[in-house]
Amino acid sequence: MSDDVAAPAEFEPPPGYTPLEWRRGFARQISPLYRRGQNGAFTMGFRVEEHHTNGMSNAHGGMLMTFADMSWGHTVSVETSSYWVTVRLTCDFLSSAHLGDWVEGGGEVLSTADDLYVIRGRVWCGDRTLITGSGVFKPVQRRDPRPGERAFRG
Repeated sequence: MSDDVAAPAEFEPPPGYTPLEWRRGFARQISPLYRRGQNGAFTMGFRVEEHHTNGMSNAHGGMLMTFADMSWGHTVSVETSSYWVTVRLTCDFLSSAHLGDWVEGGGEVLSTADDLYVIRGRVWCGDRTLITGSGVFKPVQRRDPRPGERAFRG
């Protein structure tokens, strides 16, 4: 018996979102993820697929928290053109996302003291807020800027 599941149905993300080509490590387990730059702000998104769900066909809380970590930390990537690590992540779960829902997330920089980036973030589905919270992230390795990113500071 195989544990393979059906391939996800063809999906067209909302306008402006492009797939992130992350093929290594843990991101491979939760893909596909998308990103969009609009008016100088970047957000990430994903459609809730079967492998993201819990037993009630809602997005698993671990998936939503992982997505919060990635989408809020992505703010550090945009600001510094660097890889980063998470120092602290605080999340308040307010609502759920269901199989097939489009989920978005993003954050804003509150502080950059001591080479630590404090980010206030939000994850949402349409007009429904799923998670609010904050994270502390540390840039750890410079890399070439990607489209829309600023040069490395640090």
